Amino acid sequence: MKYIWRLPPSLFLSLVNVCLAIQANYAPYFFDNGASSTNGNMALFSISEDTPVGTHVYTLNGTDPEGDPVTYGMSFETGSRSYFAIDESNGNITLIEELDREREDEIEVVVSISDGLSKVSEKVRILVTDANDESPEFLNTPYIVQVLENTPSGSSIFKTEAVDRDTGSGGSITYFLQNVHTNKFTIDRHSGVLRIKTGITLDYEKSRTHFVTIVAKDGGGKLRGNNKVFSATTTVTVNVEDVQDTPPMFVGTPYYGYVYEDTLTGSEVMTVAAVDGDRGKPNSIHYTLLNGSEGSFEINNTTGAISVIKNPIKLQKEVYELKVQASEIGPEGDMAAHAFAMVTIRVVDLNNHPPTFYGENGLQNRFEVTMYEHPPEGEILRGLKITVNDSDQGANAKFSLCLVGLGGIFRVVPQTVLNEAQVTIIVENSAAIDYEKFQVLSFKLLAIEVNTPEKFSSTADIVIRLLDTNDNVPKFSSDYYIARIPENSPGGSNVVAVTATDPDSGLWGELKYSIYGTGADLFLIHPSTGIIYTQPWATLDAEVTSKYNFYVKAEDTEGKYSLSEVFITVLDVNDHSPEFNNNIQEKTMVIGSLVKVEATDQDAEEPNNIVDYSIMQADPANVFDIDQSTGEIKLKSYIRSLDIIHNITKNKDCIWSVVVQAKDRGSPSFSTTAVLKIDITEETLHKGPMAAFLMQTKDNPLKALGVLAGVMGVMVMITVLISTATFWRNKRSNKVMPVRRIIKKRQNYQPRTVRLEWLKIKSSANVSEKFVAQEDVSSVQNENGNNNLLQVLPPLPPTAPVPPPAPTFKASLSEWRVPTVSGCLSPKIRSKQGKKKGSASTAHNALVSELKLRFEKRNAGFGHLHV
Repeated sequence: MKYIWRLPPSLFLSLVNVCLAIQANYAPYFFDNGASSTNGNMALFSISEDTPVGTHVYTLNGTDPEGDPVTYGMSFETGSRSYFAIDESNGNITLIEELDREREDEIEVVVSISDGLSKVSEKVRILVTDANDESPEFLNTPYIVQVLENTPSGSSIFKTEAVDRDTGSGGSITYFLQNVHTNKFTIDRHSGVLRIKTGITLDYEKSRTHFVTIVAKDGGGKLRGNNKVFSATTTVTVNVEDVQDTPPMFVGTPYYGYVYEDTLTGSEVMTVAAVDGDRGKPNSIHYTLLNGSEGSFEINNTTGAISVIKNPIKLQKEVYELKVQASEIGPEGDMAAHAFAMVTIRVVDLNNHPPTFYGENGLQNRFEVTMYEHPPEGEILRGLKITVNDSDQGANAKFSLCLVGLGGIFRVVPQTVLNEAQVTIIVENSAAIDYEKFQVLSFKLLAIEVNTPEKFSSTADIVIRLLDTNDNVPKFSSDYYIARIPENSPGGSNVVAVTATDPDSGLWGELKYSIYGTGADLFLIHPSTGIIYTQPWATLDAEVTSKYNFYVKAEDTEGKYSLSEVFITVLDVNDHSPEFNNNIQEKTMVIGSLVKVEATDQDAEEPNNIVDYSIMQADPANVFDIDQSTGEIKLKSYIRSLDIIHNITKNKDCIWSVVVQAKDRGSPSFSTTAVLKIDITEETLHKGPMAAFLMQTKDNPLKALGVLAGVMGVMVMITVLISTATFWRNKRSNKVMPVRRIIKKRQNYQPRTVRLEWLKIKSSANVSEKFVAQEDVSSVQNENGNNNLLQVLPPLPPTAPVPPPAPTFKASLSEWRVPTVSGCLSPKIRSKQGKKKGSASTAHNALVSELKLRFEKRNAGFGHLHV
């Protein structure tokens, strides 16, 4: 009876599928995705512009009809930004460049999928969604508005406009004013129209300029997971324009004049002066004498000069009271407003009196007044009550007034006096009246006759004591401060002292210091001395953070302040010892090559983190050299083979211990030592994949054991599958073949062996000799033909056919793999007693004979049962 060998149906179908797959190859394809999916072909995908760089944003996903592994790709148009990076193996897409919707709201990208033979590309468009990352911005700044002082309250005077490039609520803008309660203006929160507050009127004479601070705020929105609201500010300068609504005013009142008995007819007695109260656009003044002159005096309608028109000898009165009217001449020539002043003129005879100054209590030549610094220009020093008088008559009583000692700061009115006048000193240069420059201003008021040969004169001392105002801003001694502090400084250590000055006096010159900013958390500042010191609990570490910077603020009692920036560098201190890597314990050195140890120092700066290597001790000594900088260890130049090593030491294993020291260059210096075991071998002559693998894993035996366990696991799985298939096949046939007949039929059967010579390592000097590939092939077969003799126990399972060889596949650029064959990779155990192969063969034959005997007894028992 012939034995018919047949292939199992499942294996036959697998072979057919493999053949079909080789003949036809279908292109891979992407899985489609929905609008909110992050897995598929990236269609309908959108991403927020505030997504952090480095975020995994999407996963390309597809398949190949044949089940081949696929790779993924991504490309961008030429000249465009590459916003994403892709992992070709798993399709993970990572954001690598910051997004900006306002710059680019759509990104076109070509994604592809390939199975190695076919490649499918798709062009997708990615939408960049908005985040509230833009602040409002005012247009067409600066804002300067001209407004008439008689503009009705509630009138709109200006429209501000701000834009925000964000969309949605983040792009909507509302307006409001700072200091609403003290402001004379209001603003429409939606349109930005600026109006005069209801019930408020502008007055040019009180305030010519108003500064209005407007804030534009967006509607808020999400930014990196948080709700953010941005705002912007601008200042509107409102200049008030003067309107004719104030009558004229006389300057230098009361007026006193003198006429001497020898004064010529037509001589000027004195001059009155009036100014328009509307100083922005003043009208010209027309002067008129209303009464009291009695035909003896006249006034120049333009200049206000009063002249005597009669001979003073004929003047009937000693004192004349003249009423003068000053009228404004409007643009059309009409007289709109009037003011009145009284002029007193005395008639005197000879020039026998010099000009004399009088105060409220009589004769006085020293006048003092106290005032605040920087008064408005044009302001009168009202605290000075000065009267100047010349008792002579006529031209002898005419003198001029001037200030001596301070030029351009004040001016005196009137400049020419006849007989007597009230002296007015007016501020001309407000900036020069500075308390920080002069606490006391002193000058002389000189009165000197004009037209007399004697030129009589007199002086009065004017002393002005200034009062300080808070008109200065604190100023730091430097725009920035640079400090250094060692990292081992205890908490509360002083870092740097900042200094700011405010020239104002009193409380206005007292400053309070404060610090703020992201880098100020570990520091404090003394509010009055400006000394910056570390927090009591602060611990500085140059390895964690070596740079800090923040702002320091100096502020006076009214809130005026200035800023300076502080830069602090944490100096590194040698506080770390070098540390060796974990894999230093054992190394393998091939003669002629080197091994390397490596230690790292966690200090932040050089030379604290520079490591030098040295050999402290070696057994035996004077065998190894080490590179001080790199840590590379090599044998002395004269050691070129294992024979030389064997002559040096009796240790045949060639595993030597070396004590290596890693020492940094800091002060003080720290060092670490480690014991390194070096296994010395010679370079193998027969290099193969298994030899290379064993050499690589010699220092890591767990890796070799893992590979061996994997190979053995695959072998066990194949054996189990074959045994299971055989068992079910015999169960279906329900037929037990006689053992004798099977043994007789298979006597000449030669089992199929697998050659593993490529796994064997021939060089005895190579470390890989410890592992060899073995396959136990016996000439005696059991019923199953799998040579598992140690598992034979009655009753035995039915016989199974020998499995066909595994199908061969082409390896495509893969690394070395262990084939799944019926062999094992195990350590080669060298017999110390030198056992012969004959004894093993005899024991094996005896075991086979015993098994044959058992088969015959069992078959005989089955035969009796059938009979």
